[in-house]
Amino acid sequence: MSRQSEQPERPKQSEQSEQSEQSERPKQSEQPRRLARRLIQLYGGLALYGASSALLVRSGLGLEPWNVLHQGLAEHTGLSMGVVLTAVGAAVLLLWIPLRQRPGLGTVSNVLVIGAAMDATLSVVPDAEGWTLRIAAMVAGIVLNGAATGLYIAARFGPGPRDGLMTGLNQRTGLSVRLVRTVVEITVVATGFALGGTVGLGTLLYAVAIGPLAQVFLRVFAVPATPHGSTVVAAGRPGRAILRR
Repeated sequence: MSRQSEQPERPKQSEQSEQSEQSERPKQSEQPRRLARRLIQLYGGLALYGASSALLVRSGLGLEPWNVLHQGLAEHTGLSMGVVLTAVGAAVLLLWIPLRQRPGLGTVSNVLVIGAAMDATLSVVPDAEGWTLRIAAMVAGIVLNGAATGLYIAARFGPGPRDGLMTGLNQRTGLSVRLVRTVVEITVVATGFALGGTVGLGTLLYAVAIGPLAQVFLRVFAVPATPHGSTVVAAGRPGRAILRR
């Protein structure tokens, strides 16, 4: 009787093992898809960031804080804004060494992609003429910049060079991130303006709108975290990121 009662259990065990194997297969295939999505968000966001910044340049109504500096340096060096942006990003990245910050894939990509995307967009988009087109370019630039921020940060591949500078100063000095960012960006804007960078309505609206816009798009583009973590280098949590150029 005991032998006969044991025999029916074997097929059940085999069925259970088959079911468990089938349930594991989709889980194993989720990580490559998630990684692909994150990479698309990273590079799509960085490219869109450069394009949106170019729209603000073409509006002529004011730039983001760091791009005020980039534009001023570009006018004095004869280099394109994209090249200046890349050079400044690389220089800021060197400051991470004494601040003991660790770059991720997104950090290096930030330095290389945004400037190239900005120059590419500036080469095909002319200056906006008339108030209607100028305001439209400004609004589009700010909104798309918010979307780009959400895409890039939600990918979780590490902060941009300027973000890491601010968080690094926060950790080393004990000052709040808000205070550090305010001091750094006021210094950047003042220097850029003195060099001929454009400060105006777009600069003010950007400062007011980029936070709420980025928060909305962070929710829209959030990538579900893997239960066992990721093998890709990613630093910082999306909620703490403070992307600025």
